[in-house]
Amino acid sequence: MPSTAMPSTASIPDRRYDLDWIRVGAFFLLILYHVGMFYVPWEWHVKSPHPVEVLEPLMMLTNPWRLTLLFLVSGAATRFMADKTTVGKLTGARAARLLPPLLFAVFVIVPPQSYYQVVEYIAGHPGTSLTVDNFWLRYVTASGHWCSPAGCLITPTYNHMWFVAYLFIYTLVLAALLLAWRRLGEHLQAGVERALKGVGLVVWPVLFLGLLRGTLYVRYGETHALVGDYYVHAVSFSAFLLGFGLAKSDVLRERLIAARWPALVVAIGAYAGWAAFAWIYRGDTPIPPTGLKLVMRFVHAADTWCAIVAILGFGAKHLNRGGPALRYLTLGVFPFYLIHQTLIVVAAHHLAKLGLPQPLEAAILIVLTFAGCFATYEIVRRIPGVRVLFGLKGQPPVEASRPPAFA
Repeated sequence: MPSTAMPSTASIPDRRYDLDWIRVGAFFLLILYHVGMFYVPWEWHVKSPHPVEVLEPLMMLTNPWRLTLLFLVSGAATRFMADKTTVGKLTGARAARLLPPLLFAVFVIVPPQSYYQVVEYIAGHPGTSLTVDNFWLRYVTASGHWCSPAGCLITPTYNHMWFVAYLFIYTLVLAALLLAWRRLGEHLQAGVERALKGVGLVVWPVLFLGLLRGTLYVRYGETHALVGDYYVHAVSFSAFLLGFGLAKSDVLRERLIAARWPALVVAIGAYAGWAAFAWIYRGDTPIPPTGLKLVMRFVHAADTWCAIVAILGFGAKHLNRGGPALRYLTLGVFPFYLIHQTLIVVAAHHLAKLGLPQPLEAAILIVLTFAGCFATYEIVRRIPGVRVLFGLKGQPPVEASRPPAFA
């Protein structure tokens, strides 16, 4: 008879340094991605007057997998928390960590993004009736009436903080599941270990993601509006639960390490195919054949999952050490995420007016964004009453005021 014993987690420490490094790296890539959004022709809050179309394939390098990976890593971090405390304390800790920064962002950090979005629209459409007088008051009272033929700017809004809002909702759902099924993590781990073995490590997730891409995405797209965002919820919550299940699995860790090189090769090939397809059929002109679109949904899925497998595998193999640098950056990720997009929007809007060579402008924008992130972190981590607004509630004051020592 098959064994019914629960998976062993005895050799897994209370923290996975590889996942911490991956989380830091993914958020840093997110910052670079949002800098790119200023230049790529895709719609965004503010835009360069000289869009760079050839930047699109580079942007697609991380587009399919970056946020799915972050939800997976968040699920893994939640597993370590859940196994050390009660469901009530887990929920309270997550609420205290996520809600104050989310509300602070909606009413303080995000409004400049909306302000410059309206300003640029007015500048691009002379004679428009839109105005920005009493902007913040109109923003928070949803009375701006900033509308264009493409639609209206709905405020207040969370913009890039949608990730935090979704993460909090997923935590609440997980808490409800844990109340009904306290050993959920162990059972998820056992189920994932049974499913993700051999070719199943790649085949089942790719099929799952491809089917979601071919059904929910086709009908609902991606909105980040919380309600009705069925495709994003299906992918992101599944990744969150998968991370919760695999966080403490030695078996999966070894499988990911073994699969890292083949997964990388497949991910690169899938990226090349997906980027070429998106480039050739950008703007839906010409219209791609139906059969090709269906195939590409699974190519996109292969890119997403195989990139994640490769990153997790290489991380588990090579990023298994902590240290002062990792502690510093791990704590800094949340403040960086909170402030980075507003820094990009404000700096990019004003840099564009200087007429600098575009490569120089982009380099300055990247430097200013990272410098602003580090400066913000260094300031807020030393102020007890402000730390909670930047997601640093759990950081002891003595650690907050101590300068980093890099080994």
